[in-house]
Amino acid sequence: MKPRAEHIPGDGLPMPRRIWAILAIAFGVSLSVLDGAIANVALPSLARELRIGPADSIWIVNAYQLAIMVSLLTFSALGDRVGYRRIYIGGLALFTLASVGCALATSFTGLVLARVMQGFGASAVTSVNTTLVRTIYPQARLARGMGINATVVAFSSVAGPTIAAGILSVAPWPWLFAVNIPVGIAALLLSHRFLPGNATRLRDRFRWRDSLMNALTFGLMMLSVEGFSHGIDPRLVGAGVAAFLVVGYLFIRSQLLEVHPILPFDLLRIPIFSVSLLASVASFLAQMLALVSLPFYLQHVFGYDDVQTGLLMTAWPAVIVVVAPVAGLLAERLHAGALGAAGLLTMSVGLLLLALLPEEGVTPGAVVWRLTLCGAGFGLFQSPNNSILIASAPRARSGSASGMLASARLLGQTTGAALVALLFHLAPDGATRLALFIACGCAFGAAAVSAARLRLPLPEGLARRGGSAGTPAAR
Repeated sequence: MKPRAEHIPGDGLPMPRRIWAILAIAFGVSLSVLDGAIANVALPSLARELRIGPADSIWIVNAYQLAIMVSLLTFSALGDRVGYRRIYIGGLALFTLASVGCALATSFTGLVLARVMQGFGASAVTSVNTTLVRTIYPQARLARGMGINATVVAFSSVAGPTIAAGILSVAPWPWLFAVNIPVGIAALLLSHRFLPGNATRLRDRFRWRDSLMNALTFGLMMLSVEGFSHGIDPRLVGAGVAAFLVVGYLFIRSQLLEVHPILPFDLLRIPIFSVSLLASVASFLAQMLALVSLPFYLQHVFGYDDVQTGLLMTAWPAVIVVVAPVAGLLAERLHAGALGAAGLLTMSVGLLLLALLPEEGVTPGAVVWRLTLCGAGFGLFQSPNNSILIASAPRARSGSASGMLASARLLGQTTGAALVALLFHLAPDGATRLALFIACGCAFGAAAVSAARLRLPLPEGLARRGGSAGTPAAR
Protein backbone atom coordinates (compact mmCIF):
# COMPACT_ATOMS: atom_id res chain seq x y z
CA MET A 1 0.00 0.00 0.00
CA LYS A 2 1.06 3.57 -0.65
CA PRO A 3 2.27 5.24 2.58
CA ARG A 4 0.22 8.12 3.86
CA ALA A 5 2.92 10.73 4.26
CA GLU A 6 0.93 13.82 3.34
CA HIS A 7 1.09 16.99 5.41
CA ILE A 8 -1.57 17.25 8.07
CA PRO A 9 -3.00 20.79 8.25
CA GLY A 10 -5.41 20.21 11.13
CA ASP A 11 -5.06 19.57 14.83
CA GLY A 12 -4.16 15.91 15.10
CA LEU A 13 -5.10 12.84 13.05
CA PRO A 14 -8.67 11.59 12.63
CA MET A 15 -9.83 8.31 14.08
CA PRO A 16 -9.13 5.44 13.48
CA ARG A 17 -5.86 6.43 11.80
CA ARG A 18 -4.75 7.99 15.07
CA ILE A 19 -4.85 4.56 16.72
CA TRP A 20 -2.64 2.95 14.06
CA ALA A 21 -0.22 5.88 14.13
CA ILE A 22 0.20 5.77 17.90
CA LEU A 23 0.65 2.00 17.63
CA ALA A 24 3.53 2.61 15.22
CA ILE A 25 5.08 4.95 17.79
CA ALA A 26 4.44 2.41 20.55
CA PHE A 27 6.37 -0.32 18.74
CA GLY A 28 9.29 2.00 18.05
CA VAL A 29 9.44 3.33 21.59
CA SER A 30 9.23 -0.16 23.04
CA LEU A 31 12.41 -1.10 21.15
CA SER A 32 14.71 1.36 22.90
CA VAL A 33 13.05 0.87 26.28
CA LEU A 34 13.12 -2.93 26.12
CA ASP A 35 16.75 -2.80 25.13
CA GLY A 36 17.71 -0.46 27.95
CA ALA A 37 15.76 -2.37 30.59
CA ILE A 38 17.14 -5.73 29.48
CA ALA A 39 20.73 -4.45 29.42
CA ASN A 40 20.45 -2.86 32.88
CA VAL A 41 19.09 -5.98 34.55
CA ALA A 42 21.56 -8.24 32.76
CA LEU A 43 24.71 -6.25 33.63
CA PRO A 44 25.87 -8.62 36.41
CA SER A 45 25.39 -11.62 34.08
CA LEU A 46 27.11 -9.89 31.17
CA ALA A 47 30.02 -8.97 33.43
CA ARG A 48 30.46 -12.62 34.41
CA GLU A 49 30.04 -14.02 30.89
CA LEU A 50 32.39 -11.49 29.28
CA ARG A 51 34.86 -11.61 32.21
CA ILE A 52 34.83 -7.90 32.98
CA GLY A 53 34.39 -5.92 36.19
CA PRO A 54 31.13 -4.26 37.33
CA ALA A 55 32.40 -0.76 36.50
CA ASP A 56 33.50 -1.81 32.99
CA SER A 57 30.18 -3.55 32.34
CA ILE A 58 28.40 -0.19 32.60
CA TRP A 59 30.01 0.69 29.23
CA ILE A 60 27.42 -1.66 27.69
CA VAL A 61 24.83 0.87 28.85
CA ASN A 62 26.91 4.02 28.40
CA ALA A 63 28.13 3.28 24.85
CA TYR A 64 24.48 3.19 23.81
CA GLN A 65 23.66 6.36 25.75
CA LEU A 66 26.73 8.22 24.49
CA ALA A 67 25.89 7.51 20.84
CA ILE A 68 22.43 8.91 21.42
CA MET A 69 23.74 11.96 23.22
CA VAL A 70 26.16 13.06 20.48
CA SER A 71 23.61 12.71 17.65
CA LEU A 72 20.23 13.45 19.22
CA LEU A 73 20.01 17.20 18.57
CA THR A 74 21.27 16.68 15.01
CA PHE A 75 18.46 14.26 14.24
CA SER A 76 15.83 16.48 15.86
CA ALA A 77 17.03 19.51 13.85
CA LEU A 78 16.99 17.44 10.66
CA GLY A 79 13.46 16.35 11.50
CA ASP A 80 12.34 20.00 11.50
CA ARG A 81 13.68 20.29 7.96
CA VAL A 82 13.36 16.93 6.15
CA GLY A 83 10.43 15.44 8.05
CA TYR A 84 9.94 13.64 11.35
CA ARG A 85 8.57 10.55 9.61
CA ARG A 86 11.72 10.05 7.52
CA ILE A 87 14.01 10.39 10.54
CA TYR A 88 11.88 8.01 12.59
CA ILE A 89 11.74 5.25 9.96
CA GLY A 90 15.47 5.53 9.20
CA GLY A 91 16.26 5.20 12.91
CA LEU A 92 14.07 2.12 13.23
CA ALA A 93 15.87 0.42 10.36
CA LEU A 94 19.33 1.14 11.81
CA PHE A 95 18.31 0.03 15.31
CA THR A 96 16.97 -3.28 14.02
CA LEU A 97 20.12 -4.02 12.01
CA ALA A 98 22.34 -3.10 14.97
CA SER A 99 20.34 -5.48 17.17
CA VAL A 100 21.40 -8.27 14.84
CA GLY A 101 25.00 -7.14 15.39
CA CYS A 102 24.57 -7.22 19.18
CA ALA A 103 23.13 -10.75 19.03
CA LEU A 104 26.07 -11.95 16.91
CA ALA A 105 28.81 -10.22 18.97
CA THR A 106 31.39 -12.60 20.44
CA SER A 107 33.40 -10.19 22.61
CA PHE A 108 32.99 -7.21 24.92
CA THR A 109 34.50 -4.89 22.28
CA GLY A 110 32.22 -6.22 19.55
CA LEU A 111 29.16 -5.83 21.76
CA VAL A 112 30.06 -2.24 22.67
CA LEU A 113 30.56 -1.30 19.00
CA ALA A 114 27.21 -2.81 18.06
CA ARG A 115 25.63 -0.94 20.95
CA VAL A 116 27.03 2.31 19.54
CA MET A 117 25.26 1.66 16.23
CA GLN A 118 22.13 0.73 18.13
CA GLY A 119 22.42 4.04 19.94
CA PHE A 120 22.49 6.01 16.69
CA GLY A 121 19.31 4.25 15.56
CA ALA A 122 17.63 4.87 18.90
CA SER A 123 18.74 8.51 18.71
CA ALA A 124 16.84 9.04 15.46
CA VAL A 125 13.74 7.38 16.92
CA THR A 126 13.73 9.25 20.22
CA SER A 127 14.64 12.60 18.66
CA VAL A 128 11.22 12.88 17.00
CA ASN A 129 9.11 10.49 19.05
CA THR A 130 7.24 13.02 21.17
CA THR A 131 6.98 15.40 18.22
CA LEU A 132 5.10 12.72 16.31
CA VAL A 133 2.78 12.31 19.30
CA ARG A 134 2.08 16.05 19.07
CA THR A 135 1.27 15.62 15.37
CA ILE A 136 -0.99 12.64 16.01
CA TYR A 137 -3.03 14.10 18.91
CA PRO A 138 -5.10 17.31 19.12
CA GLN A 139 -3.45 19.95 21.32
CA ALA A 140 -6.22 19.76 23.92
CA ARG A 141 -5.58 16.02 24.32
CA LEU A 142 -1.80 16.10 24.11
CA ALA A 143 -1.43 15.09 27.76
CA ARG A 144 -3.44 11.94 27.00
CA GLY A 145 -1.14 11.14 24.12
CA MET A 146 1.89 11.65 26.35
CA GLY A 147 0.23 9.50 28.98
CA ILE A 148 -0.22 6.68 26.48
CA ASN A 149 3.38 7.13 25.39
CA ALA A 150 4.55 6.93 29.01
CA THR A 151 2.38 3.83 29.50
CA VAL A 152 4.09 2.16 26.54
CA VAL A 153 7.47 3.05 28.03
CA ALA A 154 6.40 1.64 31.39
CA PHE A 155 4.90 -1.51 29.92
CA SER A 156 8.08 -2.12 27.94
CA SER A 157 10.07 -1.56 31.12
CA VAL A 158 7.88 -4.13 32.86
CA ALA A 159 8.47 -6.59 30.05
CA GLY A 160 12.22 -5.86 29.99
CA PRO A 161 13.21 -7.34 33.36
CA THR A 162 10.79 -10.23 32.91
CA ILE A 163 12.10 -11.00 29.43
CA ALA A 164 15.69 -10.69 30.67
CA ALA A 165 15.01 -13.05 33.56
CA GLY A 166 13.25 -15.55 31.30
CA ILE A 167 15.91 -15.49 28.59
CA LEU A 168 18.82 -15.79 31.00
CA SER A 169 17.16 -18.78 32.65
CA VAL A 170 17.05 -20.79 29.39
CA ALA A 171 19.44 -19.18 26.87
CA PRO A 172 22.77 -17.29 26.60
CA TRP A 173 22.97 -13.49 26.63
CA PRO A 174 22.94 -12.85 22.82
CA TRP A 175 19.24 -13.68 22.87
CA LEU A 176 18.70 -10.61 25.04
CA PHE A 177 19.20 -8.49 21.91
CA ALA A 178 17.62 -10.82 19.37
CA VAL A 179 14.17 -10.06 20.82
CA ASN A 180 14.40 -6.58 19.25
CA ILE A 181 14.36 -7.89 15.69
CA PRO A 182 10.67 -8.91 15.26
CA VAL A 183 9.52 -5.78 17.13
CA GLY A 184 11.64 -3.63 14.82
CA ILE A 185 10.17 -5.19 11.70
CA ALA A 186 6.61 -4.63 12.96
CA ALA A 187 7.42 -1.01 13.82
CA LEU A 188 8.84 -0.37 10.34
CA LEU A 189 5.73 -1.74 8.61
CA LEU A 190 3.31 0.31 10.71
CA SER A 191 5.38 3.49 10.50
CA HIS A 192 5.66 3.30 6.72
CA ARG A 193 1.90 2.94 6.39
CA PHE A 194 0.40 5.31 8.97
CA LEU A 195 2.74 8.04 10.23
CA PRO A 196 2.03 11.57 8.89
CA GLY A 197 4.46 14.10 7.46
CA ASN A 198 5.28 17.47 8.99
CA ALA A 199 2.50 20.06 9.10
CA THR A 200 5.24 22.71 8.79
CA ARG A 201 8.96 22.57 7.99
CA LEU A 202 11.85 24.93 8.41
CA ARG A 203 13.22 26.11 5.07
CA ASP A 204 16.69 27.24 6.16
CA ARG A 205 19.82 25.27 5.33
CA PHE A 206 21.10 22.64 7.75
CA ARG A 207 24.71 23.30 8.79
CA TRP A 208 26.70 20.08 9.19
CA ARG A 209 29.54 22.00 10.84
CA ASP A 210 27.16 22.77 13.70
CA SER A 211 26.28 19.07 13.89
CA LEU A 212 29.95 18.13 14.20
CA MET A 213 30.54 20.77 16.88
CA ASN A 214 27.49 19.51 18.76
CA ALA A 215 28.78 15.92 18.68
CA LEU A 216 32.25 16.99 19.84
CA THR A 217 30.85 19.11 22.66
CA PHE A 218 28.56 16.46 24.12
CA GLY A 219 30.97 13.64 23.35
CA LEU A 220 33.88 15.31 25.12
CA MET A 221 31.65 16.21 28.06
CA MET A 222 30.41 12.66 28.57
CA LEU A 223 33.81 11.05 27.91
CA SER A 224 35.34 13.35 30.54
CA VAL A 225 32.70 12.28 33.03
CA GLU A 226 33.24 8.62 32.13
CA GLY A 227 37.02 8.94 32.31
CA PHE A 228 36.86 10.48 35.76
CA SER A 229 34.37 7.89 37.03
CA HIS A 230 36.44 4.97 35.71
CA GLY A 231 39.71 6.18 37.23
CA ILE A 232 41.53 7.04 33.97
CA ASP A 233 44.81 8.96 34.23
CA PRO A 234 43.92 12.46 35.56
CA ARG A 235 46.13 14.07 32.90
CA LEU A 236 44.03 12.52 30.12
CA VAL A 237 40.82 13.51 31.89
CA GLY A 238 42.14 17.05 32.31
CA ALA A 239 43.00 17.26 28.61
CA GLY A 240 39.49 16.06 27.79
CA VAL A 241 37.93 18.70 30.04
CA ALA A 242 40.07 21.43 28.48
CA ALA A 243 39.06 20.33 24.97
CA PHE A 244 35.42 20.25 26.04
CA LEU A 245 35.60 23.81 27.37
CA VAL A 246 37.21 25.17 24.20
CA VAL A 247 34.94 23.33 21.76
CA GLY A 248 31.88 24.01 23.89
CA TYR A 249 32.61 27.73 24.02
CA LEU A 250 33.03 27.94 20.24
CA PHE A 251 29.90 25.88 19.67
CA ILE A 252 27.70 27.94 22.01
CA ARG A 253 29.01 31.21 20.59
CA SER A 254 28.14 30.10 17.05
CA GLN A 255 24.71 28.83 18.11
CA LEU A 256 23.78 32.17 19.69
CA LEU A 257 24.04 33.75 16.24
CA GLU A 258 21.70 31.24 14.55
CA VAL A 259 17.99 31.85 13.97
CA HIS A 260 17.19 28.13 14.36
CA PRO A 261 20.18 26.62 16.19
CA ILE A 262 20.77 22.90 16.77
CA LEU A 263 21.16 23.73 20.46
CA PRO A 264 17.83 25.57 20.75
CA PHE A 265 18.56 28.65 22.84
CA ASP A 266 15.38 30.18 21.44
CA LEU A 267 13.36 27.52 23.28
CA LEU A 268 15.40 27.87 26.46
CA ARG A 269 14.25 31.49 26.64
CA ILE A 270 10.69 30.22 27.29
CA PRO A 271 10.58 30.07 31.13
CA ILE A 272 8.26 27.08 31.56
CA PHE A 273 10.22 25.13 28.93
CA SER A 274 13.57 25.64 30.65
CA VAL A 275 12.23 24.91 34.14
CA SER A 276 10.50 21.72 32.93
CA LEU A 277 13.71 20.67 31.20
CA LEU A 278 15.69 21.06 34.42
CA ALA A 279 13.13 19.00 36.34
CA SER A 280 13.41 16.30 33.69
CA VAL A 281 17.22 16.10 33.93
CA ALA A 282 17.14 15.79 37.73
CA SER A 283 14.36 13.18 37.71
CA PHE A 284 16.10 10.94 35.19
CA LEU A 285 19.39 11.32 37.04
CA ALA A 286 17.65 9.99 40.15
CA GLN A 287 15.99 7.17 38.23
CA MET A 288 19.20 6.00 36.53
CA LEU A 289 21.21 6.09 39.75
CA ALA A 290 18.63 3.72 41.19
CA LEU A 291 18.09 1.42 38.20
CA VAL A 292 21.81 0.83 37.55
CA SER A 293 22.68 0.27 41.21
CA LEU A 294 19.63 -1.81 42.19
CA PRO A 295 20.64 -5.07 40.41
CA PHE A 296 23.98 -5.03 42.24
CA TYR A 297 22.25 -3.94 45.47
CA LEU A 298 19.71 -6.77 45.35
CA GLN A 299 22.22 -9.43 44.33
CA HIS A 300 25.32 -8.48 46.34
CA VAL A 301 23.66 -7.20 49.52
CA PHE A 302 20.57 -9.39 49.77
CA GLY A 303 21.66 -12.45 47.78
CA TYR A 304 18.98 -12.56 45.08
CA ASP A 305 19.86 -14.25 41.77
CA ASP A 306 19.39 -12.90 38.22
CA VAL A 307 15.84 -14.19 37.80
CA GLN A 308 14.69 -12.96 41.22
CA THR A 309 16.27 -9.55 40.62
CA GLY A 310 14.49 -9.16 37.29
CA LEU A 311 11.13 -10.10 38.79
CA LEU A 312 11.52 -7.78 41.78
CA MET A 313 12.54 -4.80 39.64
CA THR A 314 9.42 -5.28 37.53
CA ALA A 315 7.47 -3.56 40.32
CA TRP A 316 8.90 -0.11 39.46
CA PRO A 317 7.73 0.15 35.85
CA ALA A 318 4.62 -1.99 36.43
CA VAL A 319 2.94 0.67 38.52
CA ILE A 320 3.76 3.33 35.89
CA VAL A 321 1.52 1.42 33.48
CA VAL A 322 -1.39 2.30 35.77
CA VAL A 323 -0.30 5.76 36.93
CA ALA A 324 0.91 7.33 33.63
CA PRO A 325 -2.45 7.39 31.79
CA VAL A 326 -4.17 8.66 34.94
CA ALA A 327 -1.56 11.43 35.19
CA GLY A 328 -2.28 12.34 31.56
CA LEU A 329 -5.97 12.79 32.38
CA LEU A 330 -5.23 14.71 35.58
CA ALA A 331 -2.97 17.09 33.62
CA GLU A 332 -6.07 18.32 31.77
CA ARG A 333 -7.44 19.63 35.08
CA LEU A 334 -4.48 20.19 37.40
CA HIS A 335 -1.24 22.12 36.92
CA ALA A 336 1.63 19.84 35.88
CA GLY A 337 3.89 21.59 38.41
CA ALA A 338 1.75 20.35 41.30
CA LEU A 339 1.45 16.85 39.83
CA GLY A 340 5.18 16.68 39.22
CA ALA A 341 6.12 17.91 42.69
CA ALA A 342 3.81 15.39 44.36
CA GLY A 343 5.11 12.56 42.21
CA LEU A 344 8.79 13.33 42.71
CA LEU A 345 8.35 13.71 46.47
CA THR A 346 6.76 10.26 46.48
CA MET A 347 9.67 8.90 44.47
CA SER A 348 12.22 10.42 46.84
CA VAL A 349 10.52 8.77 49.82
CA GLY A 350 10.60 5.39 48.07
CA LEU A 351 14.31 5.76 47.29
CA LEU A 352 15.09 6.73 50.86
CA LEU A 353 13.25 3.70 52.19
CA LEU A 354 15.15 1.43 49.78
CA ALA A 355 18.48 2.87 50.93
CA LEU A 356 17.55 2.32 54.59
CA LEU A 357 16.74 -1.39 54.20
CA PRO A 358 18.64 -3.53 56.74
CA GLU A 359 21.01 -6.19 55.43
CA GLU A 360 19.23 -9.00 57.27
CA GLY A 361 15.63 -10.16 57.27
CA VAL A 362 14.45 -8.29 54.16
CA THR A 363 11.54 -10.01 52.42
CA PRO A 364 10.71 -9.66 48.71
CA GLY A 365 7.50 -7.88 49.69
CA ALA A 366 9.47 -5.21 51.57
CA VAL A 367 11.48 -4.50 48.42
CA VAL A 368 8.47 -4.55 46.10
CA TRP A 369 6.33 -1.97 47.90
CA ARG A 370 9.24 0.46 48.05
CA LEU A 371 9.90 0.02 44.33
CA THR A 372 6.18 0.52 43.71
CA LEU A 373 6.32 3.84 45.54
CA CYS A 374 9.21 4.97 43.32
CA GLY A 375 7.41 3.97 40.14
CA ALA A 376 4.13 5.62 41.13
CA GLY A 377 5.90 8.90 41.86
CA PHE A 378 7.83 8.91 38.59
CA GLY A 379 4.70 8.03 36.61
CA LEU A 380 2.79 10.93 38.13
CA PHE A 381 5.55 13.33 37.04
CA GLN A 382 6.52 12.15 33.56
CA SER A 383 3.59 12.56 31.16
CA PRO A 384 2.41 16.00 32.44
CA ASN A 385 6.00 17.27 32.33
CA ASN A 386 6.53 16.00 28.78
CA SER A 387 3.27 17.61 27.65
CA ILE A 388 4.38 21.03 28.89
CA LEU A 389 7.80 20.73 27.25
CA ILE A 390 6.44 19.86 23.83
CA ALA A 391 3.40 22.17 23.87
CA SER A 392 5.41 25.22 24.95
CA ALA A 393 7.44 25.18 21.71
CA PRO A 394 6.20 26.60 18.37
CA ARG A 395 5.01 23.84 16.03
CA ALA A 396 7.82 24.46 13.53
CA ARG A 397 10.29 23.85 16.38
CA SER A 398 8.62 20.67 17.65
CA GLY A 399 11.56 18.52 16.56
CA SER A 400 14.02 20.63 18.55
CA ALA A 401 11.73 20.50 21.58
CA SER A 402 11.51 16.73 21.30
CA GLY A 403 15.29 16.55 20.94
CA MET A 404 15.81 18.64 24.06
CA LEU A 405 13.37 16.45 26.00
CA ALA A 406 15.24 13.33 24.92
CA SER A 407 18.60 15.04 25.60
CA ALA A 408 17.49 15.88 29.13
CA ARG A 409 16.59 12.24 29.68
CA LEU A 410 19.88 11.00 28.24
CA LEU A 411 21.96 13.55 30.13
CA GLY A 412 20.35 12.48 33.40
CA GLN A 413 20.66 8.78 32.60
CA THR A 414 24.26 8.88 31.36
CA THR A 415 25.38 11.00 34.30
CA GLY A 416 23.56 8.68 36.69
CA ALA A 417 25.26 5.59 35.26
CA ALA A 418 28.66 7.34 35.37
CA LEU A 419 28.10 8.30 39.01
CA VAL A 420 27.39 4.67 39.89
CA ALA A 421 30.65 3.64 38.19
CA LEU A 422 32.51 6.34 40.13
CA LEU A 423 30.99 5.12 43.38
CA PHE A 424 32.16 1.57 42.62
CA HIS A 425 35.72 2.94 42.40
CA LEU A 426 35.54 5.21 45.46
CA ALA A 427 33.52 3.04 47.85
CA PRO A 428 33.09 -0.48 46.42
CA ASP A 429 31.55 -1.91 49.58
CA GLY A 430 28.85 0.70 50.04
CA ALA A 431 28.47 2.04 46.50
CA THR A 432 24.95 0.79 45.80
CA ARG A 433 23.41 2.07 49.03
CA LEU A 434 25.15 5.44 48.63
CA ALA A 435 23.82 5.68 45.06
CA LEU A 436 20.27 5.31 46.39
CA PHE A 437 20.81 8.10 48.92
CA ILE A 438 22.09 10.39 46.15
CA ALA A 439 19.13 9.43 43.97
CA CYS A 440 16.79 10.39 46.81
CA GLY A 441 18.38 13.84 47.00
CA CYS A 442 18.11 14.34 43.23
CA ALA A 443 14.42 13.40 43.24
CA PHE A 444 13.74 15.81 46.09
CA GLY A 445 15.54 18.61 44.22
CA ALA A 446 13.54 17.83 41.07
CA ALA A 447 10.33 18.10 43.11
CA ALA A 448 11.30 21.61 44.21
CA VAL A 449 12.02 22.62 40.59
CA SER A 450 8.68 21.20 39.46
CA ALA A 451 6.82 23.14 42.13
CA ALA A 452 8.43 26.37 40.85
CA ARG A 453 6.26 26.07 37.72
CA LEU A 454 3.10 26.80 39.71
CA ARG A 455 3.68 30.52 39.23
CA LEU A 456 4.14 30.17 35.44
CA PRO A 457 1.32 30.09 32.85
CA LEU A 458 0.70 26.85 30.99
CA PRO A 459 1.02 26.66 27.18
CA GLU A 460 -2.07 27.45 25.16
CA GLY A 461 -4.34 24.42 24.82
CA LEU A 462 -3.10 22.86 28.07
CA ALA A 463 -4.42 25.61 30.37
CA ARG A 464 -7.20 24.29 32.57
CA ARG A 465 -7.97 24.80 36.21
CA GLY A 466 -4.26 24.68 37.00
CA GLY A 467 -3.18 27.56 34.73
CA SER A 468 -4.28 30.58 32.76
CA ALA A 469 -3.13 32.02 29.48
CA GLY A 470 -0.79 30.16 27.19
CA THR A 471 2.74 31.26 26.53
CA PRO A 472 3.24 33.36 23.40
CA ALA A 473 5.79 30.98 21.98
CA ALA A 474 3.33 28.13 21.94
CA ARG A 475 0.75 30.02 19.92
